[in-house]
This record gives sequence, structure tokens and C-alpha cells, in this order.
Amino acid sequence: MGAGRDGGGSQREDWGKPIRDPNVPEFLALNPNGQVPVIVEDGFVLWESHAVLRYLAKKHGANLWPFETQKRAIVDQWMSWQSSDLNPAWSYVGRARLRAEPPNPDPARIEESIRAWTKQMRVLEGQLARGNGFVANDAFSLADIVIGLSTHRWMSIDFDKPALPAVARHYAQMQSRPAAVAYLGATTP
Repeated sequence: MGAGRDGGGSQREDWGKPIRDPNVPEFLALNPNGQVPVIVEDGFVLWESHAVLRYLAKKHGANLWPFETQKRAIVDQWMSWQSSDLNPAWSYVGRARLRAEPPNPDPARIEESIRAWTKQMRVLEGQLARGNGFVANDAFSLADIVIGLSTHRWMSIDFDKPALPAVARHYAQMQSRPAAVAYLGATTP
């Protein structure tokens, strides 16, 4: 959740509310959208979470973004689904319940958002139930990272939810990963 700088020696700057407001000229010069994450390395600036994840996986040789074309396409498919279908579904209720934006949310829009979100989470439930607990290719990948963050919001926002046991198992598995502890805990929205 931040802008990292790595020009040989590592330096990390955390941005994003409530830590540090990204809607200031210094941060907007890096990402005009005012959103995290952003990576800055030796003058190279990259934003958009999926692009950042793919860059890091490729740069560090992590086997989180498969080299084989079809397996990589499946990971990309689920990452695209997360940003184009899953995230927009929870956007209104998420902003209303986690950030109080807008200050007086429309109850009908909240219910509509919950219905759309539930529909997408049922899609995820079906996918996870068919495999061995991972989103793509029966192995931990970038798709699990991005969907784990979306599932964290599902688990964090209080409303009546259907039982989705495969989603619950996947979420618990993502929470158990050491790198996830700071991002999938009770204090992180």
C-alpha cells in the first residue's frame, strides 16, 4: 500500500488513507489517479496494481505469473475478472460502509451493490470449488493475490452473506501467508 523507491538501496514510502493522503501534488506527479500502489525505481514509475504485480513477478522471477502461454492467460483472465466484474460490484457498498462515501448512502444502491457482489462471489465460489483451492491452474498465482484482497473486503463488510465455503477456505489460506498478514487483517479495510 504505497510508493516504493528502490534505486539500489531500498526505500519505502507508505501512501494511502489513513496513512498519507495521495491526493497531493507530490503523489499525483507519480500517479495522476491519486491511487496506490506506485513503484518508483531509478526514474521508472509504474502504477496500476495488476501492472505492478506482473512487473514484480517478472523482475523477481517469482513463479506467480506462469511463463506457459495458456496458464498465464488463465491467471490474466481471473485478474481481469477481478478488476472488471468483481471490484465494480462491491464498489458502492465498499465505499459506503468502509469509507463513509457518500456520507448519506442510498440504501437501494447499497442493496443493488450487494446483489451484484454476491453474484460475482458465487462465480468465484464455483471456480474455487472446482480446483484445489487456488483461483487459476491449481497453484498460487497473482490471481490469488488480487482476489484475496477483494475477498478481504467481502469478509470485512457486515451484511447477510450466503455460505461460500470454498471462498472461506481460500481466504483463510491467503491470510495464512506471511506476506498477507499486514493486508488481510482485522485492522485493514
